[in-house]
Amino acid sequence: MEIPILPLGHAPKSREEVAIEALQVAIYEDRLRVLIHVQVTPFLERPNLLLSIRNADDKLVGELSIIETMHFDMEFTMHLRGVEGDPQGLYTVEADLFYESRNPPQDSRVEAFEIPDHIPDEDDDGG
Repeated sequence: MEIPILPLGHAPKSREEVAIEALQVAIYEDRLRVLIHVQVTPFLERPNLLLSIRNADDKLVGELSIIETMHFDMEFTMHLRGVEGDPQGLYTVEADLFYESRNPPQDSRVEAFEIPDHIPDEDDDGG
């Protein structure tokens, strides 16, 4: 029996061909944590990633370094730091993929997201 490690038709690529393929954001109910889903090209050499969250004033409110990841499909929970009071507002998450040096990164992706004034739960009728 064969157990595939990679999706069918996705052979690992050389360093030069590795890029960020998807960057998605989901907000936790407490609105102070963010779930980040990152997919990169399946790789032969393990890349590094830097995830940064900034608020509408471009203030850094979360950062995470991933050194030589073993996975091409990853999820991380990031906490918003230094947010005074209600976290409602506009934010961006930036993912930089790099090997030896991040300046410049080999690939970069930015995704905007908004933290609402509340997250409706399953029992919330919206009103």
